[in-house]
Amino acid sequence: MVPAPNLLAFALAALLLIAVPGPSVFFVIGRTLALGRRGGLLSVLGNAAGELLQIAAVALGVGVVLAQSVLLFSTVKFAGAAYLIYLGIQAIRHRGRVPTAAGEPRPASTWQILRQGFIVGATNPKSIVFFVAVLPQVVDYSSGGIPLQLATLGALFLAIALASDSGWALIAGTARHWFASSPRRIAALGTTGGVMMVALGGTLAFVGNSAESPSGK
Repeated sequence: MVPAPNLLAFALAALLLIAVPGPSVFFVIGRTLALGRRGGLLSVLGNAAGELLQIAAVALGVGVVLAQSVLLFSTVKFAGAAYLIYLGIQAIRHRGRVPTAAGEPRPASTWQILRQGFIVGATNPKSIVFFVAVLPQVVDYSSGGIPLQLATLGALFLAIALASDSGWALIAGTARHWFASSPRRIAALGTTGGVMMVALGGTLAFVGNSAESPSGK
């Protein structure tokens, strides 16, 4: 078990990190502006599932190998960046599609949105660096059960992230709903969401694999 003081300290650190808007937050906002509230919330779930894969990798020792290998880290990083740019371009291309009565775009496949969010979450280099740099520092090695402690810390991080990212999706969805009365404005929102994802992909391409804790989730 993770000692209570360590757990509290990690929760505060995770809360501060998540509170600063970073790749995950901008991804969720961009997706919500492009797809609507439903798409944003599904993207939150998919993104969290992808980060769960990263946490499992760290708990099993794979994450350290990934973060310390320039080739592997760069491959994951550029794949994730390219995928974000692709999603952004798709959002821009389909910005003019007709919304439904509630101001939401025509429903996309639930599985497709979840899958896209999962890929983005699993290839987010800033999350990889954070989990590899911070999680091992919080565990109590004298208590044993290191993988379980890492998994517990990861689950706590994801719970905080899910609550925060869902809040961002709801806020962005409300803004989108307000703009939905005008086809021109809704198209502009779709473009804005797409541009955000393209810019985010370009930014993540320059993230290094330093062991320093990244700022912003």
